[in-house]
Amino acid sequence: MHIADLAAVMQLAGRIHPGLPEDEAVFAERLELFPKGCRVLVCGEGIAGYALAHPIHYPHPPSLDTLVGAIPPDADAFYIHDVAIAPEARGRGHAEAVVAALLEIADGFPRACLVSVYGTAAFWQRFGFVATDGEVSAEKLAGYGDDARFMVRLTQD
Repeated sequence: MHIADLAAVMQLAGRIHPGLPEDEAVFAERLELFPKGCRVLVCGEGIAGYALAHPIHYPHPPSLDTLVGAIPPDADAFYIHDVAIAPEARGRGHAEAVVAALLEIADGFPRACLVSVYGTAAFWQRFGFVATDGEVSAEKLAGYGDDARFMVRLTQD
């Protein structure tokens, strides 16, 4: 992902997550702080998907639509903030490919974690993520929607 991609990423985010809006500043900050966790999927002449991920202190994912300020130097988890694929580009293995790439980065941390939304927990379970009820406050999860589930995957023994 590059700064020039943000307008297209924001347009796609609005299509995919109309009930979970985030300001462009959130995307720009993540790109600045941890560029290797920010990816785009280019199909044809446009962006058909994106991913945002970065290190955090476990189990403290950022609230939705919140700037993080900095990546903690002693981060102990890799947080997958979002993997979004346009409906017309789904079913071609793009999500699996980007998740695999993100999990390679996550191997440098004891665990990877995420907030599953829109009933996608079964998708994430295919990659070894399990729901960890109670590790994140209900108030924080509520900002991600009624069906939000905090999930974790151990990456190191």
